[in-house]
Amino acid sequence: MPTFYEFFAGGGMARAGLGRKWRCLFANDFDPKKAAAYAANWSAEKLHIGDVRKLTVADLPSQADLAWASFPCQDLSLAGSGAGLNGHRSGAFWPFWDLMRQLAEEGRSPRIVALENVCGALTSHGGKDFATIGAALAESGYRFGAVVIDAVEFLPQSRPRLFIIGVAADNVIPINLIGSGPALPWHTSSLVNGFGEFSARVKERWIWWRLPQPPNRRQNFSDIIEDEPEGVEWRTLKETNRLLAMMSAVNIAKVNAAKKIGRRVVGAVYKRTRVDKSGIKAQRAEVRFDEVAGCLRTPVGGSSRQSILVIEGSQIRSRLLSPREAARLMGLPDNYVLPANYNEAYHLAGDGVAVPIVRYLACTILEPVIAAMDTMSMEAA
Repeated sequence: MPTFYEFFAGGGMARAGLGRKWRCLFANDFDPKKAAAYAANWSAEKLHIGDVRKLTVADLPSQADLAWASFPCQDLSLAGSGAGLNGHRSGAFWPFWDLMRQLAEEGRSPRIVALENVCGALTSHGGKDFATIGAALAESGYRFGAVVIDAVEFLPQSRPRLFIIGVAADNVIPINLIGSGPALPWHTSSLVNGFGEFSARVKERWIWWRLPQPPNRRQNFSDIIEDEPEGVEWRTLKETNRLLAMMSAVNIAKVNAAKKIGRRVVGAVYKRTRVDKSGIKAQRAEVRFDEVAGCLRTPVGGSSRQSILVIEGSQIRSRLLSPREAARLMGLPDNYVLPANYNEAYHLAGDGVAVPIVRYLACTILEPVIAAMDTMSMEAA
């Protein structure tokens, strides 16, 4: 049974994606509210609550096959401060990586390292932050590559994310997992440009991961919406009209078109600050009816919480997305225990990694690599 460390674990979505065939050796998160959700679903046995900066290698048992780290994205996000890897939050990558270096000194390097973050990590500081991460992996003896995967391939949510996967250099990688060059949709122009910022030495360690096309997504946004949700209430007619009044002519046209369809139609709504023709900033509501939700975000202020419109003929109802609906958009099962508080549950979902993507990467890269490693070890013995 392969083993793993889960850093910046949140509610354990990487663990959910890896599945029961994997064994957790250690999990860490500094947020006690997220840690409580982790413990409620996975138990607190392997969970260490605290800042990654205060961990030592003595806290990490044995040698893991995989170290998964969905490190903080705020300073790398296009909507963030722009501080990049020098920022306090995204800079938590460095104490995590110091642990990886120290494990290497003890001969306990994880055989695979998987990093997950926003796609802004590719362009932060003109690509220098991505190049720095690549150099760190290469200097620690990992061959590595990266892919961009949008959750919309698996779930009704638009959520592109960057996944960097490194394999310790003394381990075999099945040849069928290595491509001859970049391939869409996994290797976007931003990723290819980021690779171009690497030094020649780091490029020698690079892998163009070859991934199969995932199966067609079968679930639509309307499929996950509850008629009688828990944790939220339907808005009054006055409140719904106020939301509609925040829409531009283009978005109102979408609503009117949906009213004419003659059946239940569900739309996802975000409030955004836009600049009008006079140069004045105003809050606008923007709706989409393509059966896909916008990217879930952490609820910092009401504008980042996603709403829904349910239209049936002339009747229009609206409300916030429920905690369970948010969890479904991340691929969590309905028996996953969510925090009772709305914002805590929404934050947990919006700050996580999409579960089916983790499972997909486990099936297509992580598990085949580990199987090849184990075969090589048996043959050597």
